[in-house]
This record gives sequence, C-alpha cells and structure tokens, in this order.
Amino acid sequence: MRILGIDPGLQTTGFGVIEADGPRLRYVASGTIKTAAVDRGDLPARLKIIFDGVCEVAQRYDAQCAAVEIVFVNVNPQSTLLLGQARGAALAALVSRALGVSEYTALQMKKAIVGSGHAKKEQVQAMVTRLLSLRAAPGSDAADALGIAITHAHAGATMAALERVAPLARKQHAQFRRGRVY
Repeated sequence: MRILGIDPGLQTTGFGVIEADGPRLRYVASGTIKTAAVDRGDLPARLKIIFDGVCEVAQRYDAQCAAVEIVFVNVNPQSTLLLGQARGAALAALVSRALGVSEYTALQMKKAIVGSGHAKKEQVQAMVTRLLSLRAAPGSDAADALGIAITHAHAGATMAALERVAPLARKQHAQFRRGRVY
C-alpha cells in the first residue's frame, strides 16, 4: 500500500510517501510545498499552491491512501485559523483525488515514531531516518509527514482489522460547553 503523509502548514507543507507491505516500510519520496513566492497577504493564492501541490504529489506518486496531521490549537487564534485553512486546502486536494484520509495528532505520531509524545523535531527526524533506512535526515516538515505516513502504516492496519469486527464511530475532536461539538 502506498501512503501519502501530509504535515500541513501555510508557509511550508511537508509531504512524505512510503510503501507499506505488512511491517516492512520503504521510502518513496518526501519534500515540501512552499508558498513563500506569493505575498503573505494573498491567502487564496497561497491556499491554491497548497491544493495544487498536494494534488500533484498524490498523482505523481500514485498514492492509495493519505494521512494528515490534525491541527493543534496555538496560543494565537489567528495562527490557528490560518493553519486550519492550509489543512483544509490539503484535505480538499486529497479528497478530490478520491483518496481515503486518516488523521493523527502530532502527539500520536511522536508516540508511534519516537515512543514519547513530547519528542523534539530532531528526534522525529532521527527515527524516521532509521525506520526508513535513509542516508540523510529529511527536513523537519518532510520528516513529520513521513512520520504521519509511518503512523498510518502501523495504526491503519490495526484500525482496519477492528473495523471489520465492529464499525468504528468517528470521534469528535472537542466539545464546547452545553454539548455543542465541532
């Protein structure tokens, strides 16, 4: 199975592609989609670059499924909203390519890759390099995307087996007071 991992970001979106054959993993490609060439105030143009870039990567590497990092809430609400829009552009691109999309938090990915949910970026890079037998460490955004893909390669098989036994309900990410959810 060929898995495309995405680490969304408004300035730099990381991607990583791996092949999973049971417990065996093989590196295919990784890199980043950058929006620095466009004016920072031109949000629609930046989102289009992310959308087009993710579509191109999914098509070029013939991904069969995708995994995307779930956005965490920053101290700055404006940053969180912008990051959410970048993530939305990436998700829309994946869905437009008819790919099944799974989502994992950074904490889940770090636990799966490093063994600690509070691992530093350098530790994720080192473990991704080791797990995929790479000659050199990928950049931090690409390493996070590869980590998301690796997490899906291991957790996705388990979740699929569980779903064959009993259908899984989609979990809500958060709940407001008075019971409203988003």
